[in-house]
Amino acid sequence: MQAPVKGRLAAGLGPAGEETFHPLVERPGLLLEEIVSRGQPTPEGEWYDQERDEWVLLAKGRATLVFDPGGPMELETGEHVLIPARLRHRVERVSVDAVWLALHFDPALRDS
Repeated sequence: MQAPVKGRLAAGLGPAGEETFHPLVERPGLLLEEIVSRGQPTPEGEWYDQERDEWVLLAKGRATLVFDPGGPMELETGEHVLIPARLRHRVERVSVDAVWLALHFDPALRDS
């Protein structure tokens, strides 16, 4: 039997201008990570086009996501969104204090 593992969100805050990714749980077909965005949007002209579904919770801060198709979506602390696999998206704006929880999972897990 394994022991429980305790952690703290935003424990690895980096300096302004640096985005950090912290895996919290990894299993086959699933990754839960904390992302600390220190004001960095997705670089101009770049899009995420992921093979996995992604559920994101903005645990702290404000952000604007843009979807193609679909347009912009504003997020505030406590709001979350499920982004289906292959839906192009980008972070247009994000506050310097943003902390995300991102759950990446295989689409087959969604359908089971």
